[in-house]
Amino acid sequence: MRILPVLAVASLASVFMAAPAVASPPSSGPTATGYGGAVATVDPTATAVGLDVLRRGGNAVDAAVAAAATLGVTEPFSAGIGGGGFFVYYDAKHRRVSTIDGREAGPATMTSTYFIDRADGLPYDFPEARVSGLSVGVPGTLATWESAARSWGTRSLASLLRPAAEVADRGFPVDATFRQQIADNADAFGQFDATSELYLPGGQPPAVGSTQRNPDLADTYRLIARKGTDVLYRGAVARDIVRAVQHPPVSADPIGTWAYPIRPGALTLQDLARYDVRRPAPTRSDFRGLSVYGMSTPSSGGTAVSEALNILEKVNPTDLTQVLHTYLEASALSFADRGRYVGAYTPQKILDKLVSDRWAGQRACQISSSSALPKPVPPGDINARGCTPATVGGPTEQGQSTTNLTVADKWGNVVEYTLTIEQTGGNAVVVPGRGFLLNNELTDFNFTNTQAPAADPNLPGPGKRPRSSMSPTIVLKDGKPFLALGSPGGATIITTVLQILVNRLILGQSLPAAMAAPRASQRNTAGIQAEPAFHTTYGPLLTPLGHSFAADVPELGAATAIELTRGGGFIASSEPVRRGGGAAGVVHPNR
Repeated sequence: MRILPVLAVASLASVFMAAPAVASPPSSGPTATGYGGAVATVDPTATAVGLDVLRRGGNAVDAAVAAAATLGVTEPFSAGIGGGGFFVYYDAKHRRVSTIDGREAGPATMTSTYFIDRADGLPYDFPEARVSGLSVGVPGTLATWESAARSWGTRSLASLLRPAAEVADRGFPVDATFRQQIADNADAFGQFDATSELYLPGGQPPAVGSTQRNPDLADTYRLIARKGTDVLYRGAVARDIVRAVQHPPVSADPIGTWAYPIRPGALTLQDLARYDVRRPAPTRSDFRGLSVYGMSTPSSGGTAVSEALNILEKVNPTDLTQVLHTYLEASALSFADRGRYVGAYTPQKILDKLVSDRWAGQRACQISSSSALPKPVPPGDINARGCTPATVGGPTEQGQSTTNLTVADKWGNVVEYTLTIEQTGGNAVVVPGRGFLLNNELTDFNFTNTQAPAADPNLPGPGKRPRSSMSPTIVLKDGKPFLALGSPGGATIITTVLQILVNRLILGQSLPAAMAAPRASQRNTAGIQAEPAFHTTYGPLLTPLGHSFAADVPELGAATAIELTRGGGFIASSEPVRRGGGAAGVVHPNR
């Protein structure tokens, strides 16, 4: 979390559109209630920018794009114009949920053996694949911003980039999280001069409290504002991206050591020029009278969250122990089906079946109230009836670096947007002279067939988009938004979003309590990954049922959410502690 000085927050007002300066917005915390619109992000600077857009008459899309561009400055190891994401939008005028797939795409020459080392026929180790040109997909974030602004926004993309450019020029205070993310990547970052110059001044991570500036990124934003997004897909920035991918700018005098060769990638100018966002129909399921909308493929989040909720509804647990037990079992079952069936090219009829009540019945019938299923559980047989399982699935990917934002405006429009560069720090290459990190999104493909003897839906392919776990979710009640939420966390995104929904919709917790509650993630593995507080609090209830725990992790996810209340009010919520805490704000704290 970056803490922006009050005077700096106030100065943002002069950046958006050339309007007169206004009073600084109230300081943001993890929860805000009020009216007139709301913003929740992981960063107070980005939240302040989004709120300023809403105050000046912009809508939820305008504010979301401006906040996302700012996160590209203050959360550069999680998101930025070198990455991609998924944008889910509720249009109040037409009462319709739409989506934008801005996921990164592989090169046209990509094959199923892309991540196999020809020298020994074995898949590359993950660090070798990640810190290379091989891992970089065509970035989709900028195209997403342009598409959203043109379709549903009221401001130009150029104006929405200005506040972020100002933040990049002026800088922001380094906090402990920012410094630690650099320290964790120091050896990888140190292999490239442009990355080292930006994030390893004097050969070390910047000190907490120092000012982090990024004038190259400010210039890139202003170049895009002047010349349009084509500069990144067909112009000078595109050429710089391709050069960095095909000829990684390895330092002649690196900082630290790196155990692997840094391999070139295959991305071309033609790959960038051919890129376009997609507009798939959202996934939809019903849960206790609510309509749950999510992201379709290449994300698996929409289908997995819906399938698990449907299973929970079929089982209908009543006490706390059984709710948590069923949540974990439903998660494992949905992850088994996800691994077996969901990828970029999954036929719509299979996606529809996975989110259907009939399929939930076929899976829920395997859950016992008295004992946990042995893990990993096999996927269901998509062509069978009843509880017949198919062949057991394979391992789960573990990518982790993502960010999420939630925005709602006074007209009832809602944006839920998850964006990423995949691993914390992406592929570690800052594009020289441009100020942004490249993604390593192509490592979200499975390197080998994890579903043998069946086909693996997430193997690499020409121009293919890798499967994602991002789960931006909007819940409607009586056709109007009730709740929007999303989270970072790699494969744990699905379970984080699902558990918050379980806490809020089944256990009846308030939204802030549902967000703050300790988390556990069962992704069809022998041991449950859990935060210490979950393990110590609920382990004694769950281990007698046969659940086992893997080593605890400090935290899972870093969610943001907004609940819309009666009378046009908002409850905006972000993490109180995880990832350094988040920032939620409303336009008017009081009527």
